[in-house]
Amino acid sequence: MMSRTAEYALRAVVWLAAHPDSAVTGQALAAATQVPSDYLAKVMQSLVRAGLVDAQRGKNGGFSLVSAPEALTILDVINAVEPVRRIRNCPLGLPGHEALCPLHRSLDNIAGQLEDAYAAIRLADLLRTAGVQPLCAVAEAPHA
Repeated sequence: MMSRTAEYALRAVVWLAAHPDSAVTGQALAAATQVPSDYLAKVMQSLVRAGLVDAQRGKNGGFSLVSAPEALTILDVINAVEPVRRIRNCPLGLPGHEALCPLHRSLDNIAGQLEDAYAAIRLADLLRTAGVQPLCAVAEAPHA
């Protein structure tokens, strides 16, 4: 139900939320989250554009989370990289078929429920998962 891009964005943001005291390079973040570095670079650009992540250049630069984990939801992260697709009009493009048919209305309702579920989970909730490393198995990023 979640795209690979959204999953990778969540891995990165959750890792940053768990390590708030320092910025981390893209290479180190890719290693820590087990995400291909080229793919992660594109994901991080989207997160920076959305204002969820800050990127600093230079010797002590890297990525860091802009807001506290309590202030961000999974939906915030997903919307930054690949929003849930809602059905606003008939995807079949049939003439005179502007209103959603029962099938497409039902599918759009499911997409709305998915958005609601994502909006109900904060990053802080993922960090509180007792005894489970959230979204990836590596705990520390290698030092660059």
